[in-house]
Amino acid sequence: MSTHQLSRRGAQVPSSPIRALAAAARARAAGGTRVLYLNIGQPDVPTPKPMVQAYQNFDDTVLAYAPSDGFPELREKLAGWYTTIGGMRRRVQADDIVVTTGGSEALLFAMAATTDPGDSILVCEPYYTNYSGYAQLLGINTRPVTCTADDNWVVNPTRVEAAIDDTTRALVIPTPGNPTGRVLTAKELEHLVSICDRHGIFMISDEVYRELVYDGPRGTRAPSLLDIDGSDELGVVIDSASKRWSACGARMGWLVTRNGQLREAALRFGQARLSPATVDQYAVAAALDLPAAWYDDMIDEYRRRRDTLVSALHEQGLEVTSPQGAFYLAVPLPIDDAEAFCHWLVTDFELDGETVCLAPLSGFYATPGEGRDEVRMTYVLECEKLERCARILGAGIKAWSARSEGEQAEA
Repeated sequence: MSTHQLSRRGAQVPSSPIRALAAAARARAAGGTRVLYLNIGQPDVPTPKPMVQAYQNFDDTVLAYAPSDGFPELREKLAGWYTTIGGMRRRVQADDIVVTTGGSEALLFAMAATTDPGDSILVCEPYYTNYSGYAQLLGINTRPVTCTADDNWVVNPTRVEAAIDDTTRALVIPTPGNPTGRVLTAKELEHLVSICDRHGIFMISDEVYRELVYDGPRGTRAPSLLDIDGSDELGVVIDSASKRWSACGARMGWLVTRNGQLREAALRFGQARLSPATVDQYAVAAALDLPAAWYDDMIDEYRRRRDTLVSALHEQGLEVTSPQGAFYLAVPLPIDDAEAFCHWLVTDFELDGETVCLAPLSGFYATPGEGRDEVRMTYVLECEKLERCARILGAGIKAWSARSEGEQAEA
């Protein structure tokens, strides 16, 4: 037996509920069953050709380091893009931006710059699971503010303020939300900013799905923290190339803040890891030239998928609220243990040679016991496949219920 012991953070870091069933799903697929993956937010919308061409056209003789905060030309272009495609009222400057290795590193830098070990962050659950993963890495705690499907996942400001204590250093919130699809209004953001300002804490707004908003005229964007008056000193925005351009493998993100000290801290973290990837920055620069029509067409496609999945789930007797943005759906199920059910779907159930891989939602909560009867579904597949997924899920629920009743009868 080894005498070498891991650190507490290494031993206690949570595994990803999003990828928990990946190995079982691969094994099932290897056995001949077709697995439809709705557990991971990996879009199948083609990556824009200009991005791909930027990789193909790279021909420097040396693949050199980039500046630690990203190429100045890219940061200038990003700043302008926020005003044009992003529709920002308040201008972003190039020196407000630090380019990172994916939005995840931007999140890590923001959390590290605003907290010390033993501090806490507020999260509105269900929340993106990496918030707790990075909290564990940094030695900080997550304090949950529970939102519910019955209340359409509304973030209750009274609950947020009540959850703040002497250890709280930041509120971390996504809009549009993962896994709920909830989009915060400008007034909701203003209210949260006033709470954070009153208590002297930061607000980290995860806006990687900002274009993916479905209810409103073409060109509608989710309101940004960057456009809220009074947010300059306390606000940090996390952004990414992954979802808006179907470029998850590019691992390109950026942190945006008008707080000079916070930006400087993020830059020093960036210097410690040397630099973001070089070639991928050229690909992002190419994507920034895409016309507004490209985004409109992408949003139209995801809207069709959302409407298809919501309608198909209703046909299976499942009560779900149509999400406002992103491409996730938090679905309450008529079962007691969604985690066991999702595992059984992948390992034992099939319909016409197919099964579906989902993400149990309990891993998206910090409060023990919450989310036990909920799953997250992503609508990143074509509409016809989403309809099949809903049928598989409906048949699986019936088979699971019959199986459970049989086991109870035998007992």
